[in-house]
Amino acid sequence: MEPRFSPALSGALAMVVCGFLWSLAGLFIKILDWNPFLIAGLRSLIAFLFLLALVGTVRLQWSKALFGAALANAATMLLFVAANKSTTAANAILLQYLAPVFTAAFSVLFLKERLYREQVLALLMTIAGMVVLFLDRLSPGQLAGNLMALTSAFTFSLMFIFTRMQKDGDPLHSFMASHAVAAVVALGAAVFLPLPVFTTTALASILALGVVQIGLASFFFSYGIKRVSAVTANLIAVIEPVFNPVWVFLVLGETPSANTIAGGLLILGSVTAASLISARRIPKYPLASS
Repeated sequence: MEPRFSPALSGALAMVVCGFLWSLAGLFIKILDWNPFLIAGLRSLIAFLFLLALVGTVRLQWSKALFGAALANAATMLLFVAANKSTTAANAILLQYLAPVFTAAFSVLFLKERLYREQVLALLMTIAGMVVLFLDRLSPGQLAGNLMALTSAFTFSLMFIFTRMQKDGDPLHSFMASHAVAAVVALGAAVFLPLPVFTTTALASILALGVVQIGLASFFFSYGIKRVSAVTANLIAVIEPVFNPVWVFLVLGETPSANTIAGGLLILGSVTAASLISARRIPKYPLASS
């Protein structure tokens, strides 16, 4: 019996699920009245323990790609937290999601993956959509914070490149290592900040962030990145900021602006179209089939 979905399509669907799970961050972080470093540190610690339960060992299969992906992902999480402390949240998110531009260049240079016309068009449309999405919330911000957010876009793209290099291995190992590093650094910084109030709601929220929002998301990411190109994976990941306000609206009742809706539709439409077209190019991609 032939598989119901091609490897490329199943990989794209896994990345969609990953993006959905990542987008839950805004909702749970809004509920948590804690400092960002404590949230990032505990979230990564819980995610590490969750992935350890999945993998079943701390003996990781080290390689240059695993080491690079681990450092890139840890740097992305820490830089994004620091950027949010130094500039506006809208600026930080917008600048970080310039990552597909870097990924497109790196995938051609280092992975020798071909960049197709629909991906280039989707790349341009998603950038336009991101600008529209945050147009009513952008401000000059602080230069240091904006630079950290831009640097996080660079490291975020490297995470896609290095995990894609592990298409014949297990990218989950990279996520385990990165969350261990992020937990140590962020919790180390949180020690010097005032302790928050630990409520049942707060504990449930941080548990959901660690297990579901990045722990389970790492599983779907690891499955998807083995089956789609780095550019396709990064483009699909752009749905994260699109659905972030959707969850906040559904649970907390905060109505998204017209710009948010318009930008979100532009991003979703272009990413969906590009992913479906790219999925039909299966023979041209060196994808994993298992």
